[in-house]
Amino acid sequence: MNRNADMEGSSLWRNVRLATLREDLGPLGVIEKGAVAVRGGRIVYAGAAGDLPSDLSSADQVIDCEGRWMTPALIDCHTHLVHGGNRAREFQLRLEGATYEEIARAGGGIVSTVQATNALSVEELVAAALPRLDALLLEGVSTVEVKSGYGLNIDAELKMLRAARQLERLRPVRILTSYLAAHATPPEYKGRNAHYIADVVLPGLSRAHAEGLVDAVDGFCEGIAFSPAEMARVFDGARALGLPVKLHAEQLSNLGGAKLAASYGALSADHLEYLDADGAAAMAKAGTVAVLLPGAFYTLRETQLPPVEALRAAQTRIAIATDCNPGTSPLTSLLLTMNMSATLFRLTLEECLAGVTREAARALGILQETGTLEAGKSADLAVWNIEAPAELIYRIGFNPLSERVFKGERIAR
Repeated sequence: MNRNADMEGSSLWRNVRLATLREDLGPLGVIEKGAVAVRGGRIVYAGAAGDLPSDLSSADQVIDCEGRWMTPALIDCHTHLVHGGNRAREFQLRLEGATYEEIARAGGGIVSTVQATNALSVEELVAAALPRLDALLLEGVSTVEVKSGYGLNIDAELKMLRAARQLERLRPVRILTSYLAAHATPPEYKGRNAHYIADVVLPGLSRAHAEGLVDAVDGFCEGIAFSPAEMARVFDGARALGLPVKLHAEQLSNLGGAKLAASYGALSADHLEYLDADGAAAMAKAGTVAVLLPGAFYTLRETQLPPVEALRAAQTRIAIATDCNPGTSPLTSLLLTMNMSATLFRLTLEECLAGVTREAARALGILQETGTLEAGKSADLAVWNIEAPAELIYRIGFNPLSERVFKGERIAR
């Protein structure tokens, strides 16, 4: 075999400390004296430097990490990254004493975001989303889930998903889309959720699927949104198309949304402040990941904490995400999300770091592709200027990223 051909596109990171996130290697899957070899954009070795096979000891690029730490590249598994406008004025009004109802009557709230989103073209939505995406990428993120849900009519929902797909063409990032037309009921369908599902949600889903725009189907199961029975109709539509589901559930009350999601084998149920032990157990049995969203908890000044102890007791997998959206979580930092998760929700170091790598990948159904450092997976890596992994969670407003690697391509900060 031609050795040069065999080494084409190869890279080797040496003198590196690894937090592999492999569960068989203990907490964080740490390897103090490690090496990572990559060929053709995939990891071919991630382990102890002393065990590196001789045929991998040289490469096109050999990078001396000088003792830096490497983790899997980060994953933001719940965002509303594509939208028009912002709600900064509403934020100001709330600080000045205006109530949610007063803001809504004045045309604010989700209605204002729907109007702003519908007013933009695909290209304008892409331009608006890119700065938010770039902020995430600068923190070592390789994969971002993006939802629709601010269109609330078929054409606008498809427009959001088309914009999300374009992001992947403009930046070195993996984008997964979630169809979230069952996010809210538009004013013209007020009090007629069943008609909205029949007229917009399900036909729009069929069109999105036919166009290759949707990777999963989401919804908001809450008293102010859709009931479990209504969401079951949407999930039945997703199942008929062979699409996985996920659900915003138990954020404001316990309607049993998480149990419903688990009954459909959902990838995740998200928010979950009002989840009970039975819901946690149902999720664990189904393999449905609990995605906690401290940005929304913080922004809304909530007091009902998600039941972390119940999730641990049930051995439910826990991921965390920014929930980047204009109204309740204008957050574009997974590093800050980890700090919030530790400080507000009392997650451990391992839960936080796994929550934005391994468990976030699991919540998107892509754990076979990314989320840990091990042979066979995509070479999605993050190298950090830190002395210990705890710094990634402990520091506030500090970004120690040295370089990001996506599918084997080195991308300097």
